[in-house]
Amino acid sequence: MTLTGNWTYPTAIRFGAGRLKELPEACAEAGMARPLLVTDRGLADLPITAAALDILEAAGLGRGLFAEVDPNPNERNLAAGVEAFRAGGHDGVIAFGGGSGLDLGKMVAFMSGQTRPVWDFEDIGDWWTRADAEAIAPIVAVPTTAGTGSEVGRASVITNSETHEKKIIFHPRVLPRVVLCDPELTVGMPRAITAGTGLDAFAHCVEAFSSPHYHPMSQGIALEGMRLVKEYLPRAYADGTDLEARAHMMSAAMMGSTAFQKGLGAIHALSHPIGAVFNAHHGTTNAVCMPAVLAFNAEAIRERFDSAAAYLGIEGGFEGFQAFVQDLNDRMGIPRTLAELGATPERIDELAEMAIQDPSCGGNPVALTVEDLRTLFHRCM
Repeated sequence: MTLTGNWTYPTAIRFGAGRLKELPEACAEAGMARPLLVTDRGLADLPITAAALDILEAAGLGRGLFAEVDPNPNERNLAAGVEAFRAGGHDGVIAFGGGSGLDLGKMVAFMSGQTRPVWDFEDIGDWWTRADAEAIAPIVAVPTTAGTGSEVGRASVITNSETHEKKIIFHPRVLPRVVLCDPELTVGMPRAITAGTGLDAFAHCVEAFSSPHYHPMSQGIALEGMRLVKEYLPRAYADGTDLEARAHMMSAAMMGSTAFQKGLGAIHALSHPIGAVFNAHHGTTNAVCMPAVLAFNAEAIRERFDSAAAYLGIEGGFEGFQAFVQDLNDRMGIPRTLAELGATPERIDELAEMAIQDPSCGGNPVALTVEDLRTLFHRCM
């Protein structure tokens, strides 16, 4: 089977190996003639970024580049990106990279024409309606990892550098107009990043599947996303050049992001403060927190994961699924504790207060209190 296709759900997606060369057509489809490619510092000098810029230049689209993006992008990165966008006379953004490049790129396009501060558009109630929708620049997304699924998301996570809080900024028009998914771009990912990003996609599917909200479409997508990760992440981890595995993982990442419209939960509520305070890799942090959260939510999710385990070919129902998760983490070289990611227990009270404010709490199948979160942090430490 050839793993290629043009899809229109949840946005226009060009999927398949070698399709980076279609970047000029994607820009034309999105309505941009002078794009700014936004990526992170780690990708700025890599061959895949140079190849993208060469393709743009050859098509007469310039080679505008902004790469002052931190691993957990913040409002200072955003201000610099918006300044570069305006100074260069750009008319759209190519969000290029993993979660940080994609999230920051989307926000540069979003904020390029706004007059209010970015925090006014946090994903609370109808705050998104405060934005001038007509001033949002078009976005083309090009993922280079298989994890966050931000390429098909309507929001970005931005860290407040003063308060060390991660904030979700939402607007329907932040969904990229065109996504170009080329699994060849992920071949060079180091094993640790392959593991962390892949388990991020898995966490999105697990939490969406666990969420108590009614959304059968997301439930089905989450289940199949878990299957793809189970089957293909070990292959991508063992052999980074396995294009079939890389392609299926790119699909799983998009499926996780699409599914979590149904909700996230305690895994992300714990992970966001750890990333903001200790600058830990988000997907890896999710993986570390997952076993403790599954145990905490056990009675509320046991029945549905009994069914999921059967579909996934895992024996032993919910307990078998729990054992599979820990085994997968161990096989991927994931630490068993947050302490191994640099987190320190003396800040647990502060972290728990930050976590209870995280909107992910609302999707957890068991209502969370600050004390619950404090206990979970202790278990994860």
